Amino acid sequence: MTEWDGKGLVSTAWLETHLGDPDLRIFDATVHLLPATPGPYRVESGRADYEKAHIPGAAFLDLAHDFSDHKSSLGFTMPAVEDFAAACGKAGIGPKTRVVVYSAQSPMWATRFWWMLRACGFDNAAVLDGGFGKWQAEGRPSEAGTHSYSPETLSLTAQPGAWADKDDVLAAIGDGAVCTINALSPSLHDGTSKTNYGRKGHIKGSRNVPYASLLKEDGSYRDDEELRSFYEAVGAFEKPRAICYCGGGISATMNALALTRLGHPSVAVYDGSMSEWTRDPDLPMETGA
Repeated sequence: MTEWDGKGLVSTAWLETHLGDPDLRIFDATVHLLPATPGPYRVESGRADYEKAHIPGAAFLDLAHDFSDHKSSLGFTMPAVEDFAAACGKAGIGPKTRVVVYSAQSPMWATRFWWMLRACGFDNAAVLDGGFGKWQAEGRPSEAGTHSYSPETLSLTAQPGAWADKDDVLAAIGDGAVCTINALSPSLHDGTSKTNYGRKGHIKGSRNVPYASLLKEDGSYRDDEELRSFYEAVGAFEKPRAICYCGGGISATMNALALTRLGHPSVAVYDGSMSEWTRDPDLPMETGA
């Protein structure tokens, strides 16, 4: 990742070298999920942390407020493409810009925004591998305060197949051409966790590739060969389509990025994920590994 390879990740070294590029737009997309009752969590913006310290020149993206469909009863739902394009343009993303997005803790918020862009045909974007944590650990520069980019006009087009809905996921059960992958922890997947999304377990027939397992200790993605072994173990590359899900369509995008990076031909994210699936008692679930 010493160069911009177009496969979804960019290194901290590359970004520091290119901080002054006039076409580059850097964004902090941090969100915090805090334990809550009723749960499993409540959402808190990462803006305060951003204002204390961020990569020089980075602006802040409020995913929950500015980049979600507030007409949906589910959190973080992908908005209509024209609304998403307008929000991106307001943030300073234009047709000739390159985007690097990062988050302070788990990369899931950065991969979420990366996937949203990709799902609308914007491919000139990357996630900072290791995020702000790795950046700081390496002693790279940071600044306080806020920054914004000049607005741009951006037109985007929804890409068929980038998102799956509950009907797609239901149809995939028992379909030998689709591998459905759960990004949640093993205990949430097998139903032994005290935390759940209303019903214990996982979508029937789905396989588990926990998002945390994709990362090294420094928060960066594991090498491609090791990532591939995880997906080969669940048969993802034996099937022409993969559908990734999690609790609310966020950590699933970490799997989606990895699969896309590895060259899987057809990857989708179930945007509603368990938050939607568990609401309907007729949608099949199961426990165990």
